[in-house]
Amino acid sequence: MKSLTVNLGTRSYPIYIGAAILARAGEFLKQAGLRGTVAVISNPTVAQLYLDQIDDALTQDGFEVVPILVPDGEEHKNLDSLQTVYDGLIGKRLERKSCVLALGGGVVGDLAGFAAATYLRGVPYVQVPTTLLAQVDSSVGGKTGVNHRDGKNLIGAFYQPRLVLIDVAVLRTLPPREMIAGLAEVIKYGIIEAPELFALLEAEIEKLLQLDQERLVQTISTCCAIKARVVETDEREDDYRAVLNFGHTIGHALEAVTGYSRFLHGEAVGVGMAKAAAISEHLGFCDQDSVARIVSLIQKAGLPTSIPDDVSLTSLVQALEVDKKSAGGKIKFVMCAGLGKTRFHWLSTLEIHDALNR
Repeated sequence: MKSLTVNLGTRSYPIYIGAAILARAGEFLKQAGLRGTVAVISNPTVAQLYLDQIDDALTQDGFEVVPILVPDGEEHKNLDSLQTVYDGLIGKRLERKSCVLALGGGVVGDLAGFAAATYLRGVPYVQVPTTLLAQVDSSVGGKTGVNHRDGKNLIGAFYQPRLVLIDVAVLRTLPPREMIAGLAEVIKYGIIEAPELFALLEAEIEKLLQLDQERLVQTISTCCAIKARVVETDEREDDYRAVLNFGHTIGHALEAVTGYSRFLHGEAVGVGMAKAAAISEHLGFCDQDSVARIVSLIQKAGLPTSIPDDVSLTSLVQALEVDKKSAGGKIKFVMCAGLGKTRFHWLSTLEIHDALNR
């Protein structure tokens, strides 16, 4: 098992990464000073696989477990599902010393975190991510929230967990499409900050797809360490943390215009990263060889790199207009300046439209 710490002063917390460590969940929660009732937020798919295991692990360490299930899928990351969580917390009379535990992927983690941030003005919560995408990205950093019909993650809060427990063994039950989608975020870290990780992925991405546990623990640890450093530098995305959005501006818009039901988040980010790299080259920030390697690796992972023909650029650009990073009619776009290098550049939606239309 590997462990690292997100250093945020009084809001610091540990990340534990290993194989078959769900059984130690109660131990880790007690080490974090948590006691009493734990509301386990999950969806029916994950609950069928792991709710009993997490229940046993917590119960044997003296916790009382209250399960609350929300529908599965990005299209359910909304205020209706949030209301379901609130109803469960209030119905069971959870107190401020109670704990919320997110058992699932990014949708569950974001929902549970936002519920924890706002229920009784804030209760402790724990992330137990069960998808690769959530393990390397959304479970770390304290971004919580839900989608609005007009845009992704427009309603939310920054609220840090008490700990993150990452068990790579759960990835054995992850559908292949979900596993591939998670690789988009892994590739992103290689592009924005770690060219050595990018090169390793070029050589050994098959080991991740084959669920080599040693490689998974090492790769996930590398990604979490990168994200921890970024979050420590800029916890609330006032400036540098926006680098983590590489590929997400177009990716989020693509998800929105297709109703959050056609693309998995990582698939949309795959398209977004390929297009962001191409725009970076078009504007003279990135060399052609780096762009070719980026697109090649995304495709090698099994991810899409093109906007479907039936998705109009006009509708995509309209979705960009409500992007969280927009200001003064322009969007803070993350550019690739070569592998391991980024820069920000403000672009109007018209400029993005023209660059995509090349």
